[in-house]
Amino acid sequence: MEAFKQLTGLVAPVDRVNVDTDAIIPKQFLKRIERTGFGQFLFFEWRFDEQGNVNPNFEMNKDRYQGASVLISRANFGCGSSREHAPWAILDYGFRVVIAPSFADIFYNNCFKNGILPIKLSEEQVEELFQRTAKQEGYQLSVDLEKKQITDEQGLSISFDLDEHRRQFLLQGLDDIGLTLQHEDKIAAYEEKRNQQAAVLNG
Repeated sequence: MEAFKQLTGLVAPVDRVNVDTDAIIPKQFLKRIERTGFGQFLFFEWRFDEQGNVNPNFEMNKDRYQGASVLISRANFGCGSSREHAPWAILDYGFRVVIAPSFADIFYNNCFKNGILPIKLSEEQVEELFQRTAKQEGYQLSVDLEKKQITDEQGLSISFDLDEHRRQFLLQGLDDIGLTLQHEDKIAAYEEKRNQQAAVLNG
C-alpha cells in the first residue's frame, strides 16, 4: 500500500449528507474481482443519466473539479452496506483524502486499509471548505499527516485529530498484512519452535 505523508491537491465537493456506499459504487459493478478499475463507476448514478450521458448538474462533473484528489462531503459519509469496493472506487478515481463531519464506522476503517485518509472536521469547518471551494476555481488544500494539519494558500490552517495507530498505518503504508509482516522474524521463530516440538512428540 502506498504510504501517505503529505498531499497538495485540487478539491472536489459532493454536497450531500448520508452518502451511502451504494451511491459511491452501485451494486451492479461489484462483480469485478480486481481491486482496480472501479473509479470509472464512482457515483455512477449521479454522474450519468439513464442513457449513460454525463449529468452536467452533478458538481464533480464540472471541468473545474477534474483531477481532484481531495473530496469534501457532509455528515455520515460512507453509510449503508460494508462493501470495501467503496474506498476502492474512491482511490481508483484519484482521491487520497476525504473530508467530512462524520463517517460510517466500517467505511472509515476501510479507508485506512486502502491508503485513503478520512478526516473528520466540525460542520462549521467543512462548511468553510465548501465556501472556499465554490468561491475559487482551482481551489487546493495541503494535507500534512505528520503534523495533522490542513492548509491552503489563503492562510487557512486547521488541525485534525487522528488515532495514532491509524496515522502510523498510513505514514508507513501498512495494511493488516503489512503490519503482521513487521513481526515476520518472531512468526518464523515461533513456527520453528512448533516444528521442533512436533518432531519430539512424534518421536
